[in-house]
Amino acid sequence: MTMLARFAGLGGVVAEPVEGLPLYTWGANEIGQIGNSTSVSKFSPVQIGTLTDWASFSGGSNHSLAVKANGTLWAWGLGSSGQLGDGTTVNKSSPVQIGTLTDWASVSAGGSHSLAIKTNGTLWAWGGAFVGQLGDGTTVNKSSPVQIGTLTDWAVVDAGTNFSFAKKTNGTIWAWGQGALGQLGDGTTVNKSSPVQIGAETNWAVIGAGAGQSFAVKTNGTLWAWGNNVNGQLGDGTTITKSSPVQIGTLTDWASVGGGGSHALAIKTNGTLWAWGLGTNGQLGDGTTTNKSSPVQIGTLTDWASVNPGSDHTLATKTNGTLWAWGAAGSGQLGDGTTASKSSPVQIGTLTDWASVSAGAGGNHSLAIKTGGTLWAWGLGGSGQLGINQGNVSSPVFIGNFANVAISGHALAVSANGTLWAWGLGSSGQLGDGTTVNKSSPVQIGALTDWASVSAGSSHSLAIKTNGTLWAWGNNASGQLGDGTTIAKSSPVQIGTLTDWASLSAGSSHSLAVKTNGTLWAWGFGTSGQLGDGTTVNKSSPVQIGTLTNWASVDGGSTHSVAIKTNGTLWAWGAAGSGQLGDGTTASKSSPVQIGTLTDWASVSGGPLFSLAIKTNGTLWAWGLGSSGQLGDGTTVDKSSPVQIGMLTDWASVSAGGSHSLAIKTNGTLWAWGNNASGQLGDGTTIAKSSPVQIGTLTSWTSGVSLAPASSTSGAFQQ
Repeated sequence: MTMLARFAGLGGVVAEPVEGLPLYTWGANEIGQIGNSTSVSKFSPVQIGTLTDWASFSGGSNHSLAVKANGTLWAWGLGSSGQLGDGTTVNKSSPVQIGTLTDWASVSAGGSHSLAIKTNGTLWAWGGAFVGQLGDGTTVNKSSPVQIGTLTDWAVVDAGTNFSFAKKTNGTIWAWGQGALGQLGDGTTVNKSSPVQIGAETNWAVIGAGAGQSFAVKTNGTLWAWGNNVNGQLGDGTTITKSSPVQIGTLTDWASVGGGGSHALAIKTNGTLWAWGLGTNGQLGDGTTTNKSSPVQIGTLTDWASVNPGSDHTLATKTNGTLWAWGAAGSGQLGDGTTASKSSPVQIGTLTDWASVSAGAGGNHSLAIKTGGTLWAWGLGGSGQLGINQGNVSSPVFIGNFANVAISGHALAVSANGTLWAWGLGSSGQLGDGTTVNKSSPVQIGALTDWASVSAGSSHSLAIKTNGTLWAWGNNASGQLGDGTTIAKSSPVQIGTLTDWASLSAGSSHSLAVKTNGTLWAWGFGTSGQLGDGTTVNKSSPVQIGTLTNWASVDGGSTHSVAIKTNGTLWAWGAAGSGQLGDGTTASKSSPVQIGTLTDWASVSGGPLFSLAIKTNGTLWAWGLGSSGQLGDGTTVDKSSPVQIGMLTDWASVSAGGSHSLAIKTNGTLWAWGNNASGQLGDGTTIAKSSPVQIGTLTSWTSGVSLAPASSTSGAFQQ
């Protein structure tokens, strides 16, 4: 959704008063899209953190994006397609910073993809790409921002459900992605994986993308629409789909327009509000639940400032700073403290400091920013999209909690405020608190607030700060800390002086990392070839693995390593005695080898002697040691090549433990299988399982905690 529409997407709501202000969210939150560290829906706005420097934001179907006044980019919610842009496919229930750059200007969140423009006018995209909606000429998902072309003249971008819409500084409009409904506007119903110009005109002023339809206003004030029209959402008086822009009426006083699920709203230059399309939930605001195929005026007031259609609800602000909502409210997305639908605008509270709002792009949560710069959320919260540890909320509420957790014999966590915490086994100094004493409750490690991510090895710890520096502590017998020594450290020590570390993974006694330039690095224990540098020699400092710059993610097993490249290919190296590399052999490899030829791998996790992975189509795969049932294929037989686990296509995240496995589905349910001698599956028994079993009935699990290769402890985020 773009303009105001980008703030009221199809499923949650975001509201933002003015640049550099607090941010608020509410509504659906089953996968963290609200950003308050929970997956609990909120029925009224809740503030997202305490910061007051939010500048702009956008709510997608189940994820949210925001830019701060300092130009940094933040994301939270569903991450299964890489739409958060943090290099993972893991859900986040509170805002996480995307990289360290400070030149982001605007963002737009779609169904499962994200778009952004930088201050230099370049266009960037990441997330789901199955119909070409990223615009990079491929249909391969990206979990980190990739530049779309080299042009520097992009002015506005807007993400529909599965397509993208943009305007350049020269007044031309462009579209790409799904075209089956004619929503691209190029006269066809064919998907496009690169931007195509819509017509040759250069007088387009405002654009707005709906679920499957597009809207635009020209500099002469005329209104245009194209795409899906089964509910009259184009506003041309028909229900006939259009694949090219058609003018809506003859008036020349339209100022802004936004597309929702199957309805649209617009404001005229005189401040009046108009609506058309699907009205079954009251989302038009005209006091009825009847569809309208032409614009109808909503009331007679002339003080409407912005409007933001969601999936089946609508948010708006007036010139006096008041917040208004109407339409479906089942998840509390209206923010009026109820779950009762409204067919006419109702004021949300009495405050007059609302700057902007977003209703998501397909979900049922809401976000908002106040003029004070604070962030709030409400509505559906089952997946963490609100960012707080609660369920649905029907009034605005506040945000915050742990954002990143890793578990081994010890546990590490980064709080949403950037503080570092640790607990569990500390005999090797792996907690980082300056001692070698075990801790049974979380203890804060230092007082700094700039920690970004952590990874726990068997007895060592790794972390990256928000400035891109690398830190390590704990056991160092094999050089796994990377500081050039083999001396253990009981407090975090910086590894080198570089500031370009992007992601990392701690194996049992070796360490792996990817830099922002896409290069791969390794250090520590190397006797099985797990470093990937072509040798079996330990390294006490990071060494680059090859010269390629297209590594996307890496994960360390006990004595093997697995990785995915930006082109979706799967690679592995190290010990292979149980088939854990997946190349069909049990021969160790000291350099990365490609596993098959497929280019649709989305995420991978390495256990001690087995590996798990999820493809972009949501299928689950496993290979390696199976003696405890940890592969999940119903047997206890080893596999030396990836085998599909069942036929389901709704797996969101997976983590390999010592000899058990954990996974979360897109519906928020938690599943486990494998060894259960210590109760690590969490099903109330100590009986091993060789196929995935659901753990409880909750649907509010947001992301599996990262399990170290030797861990028999389990953890997951459940709101």
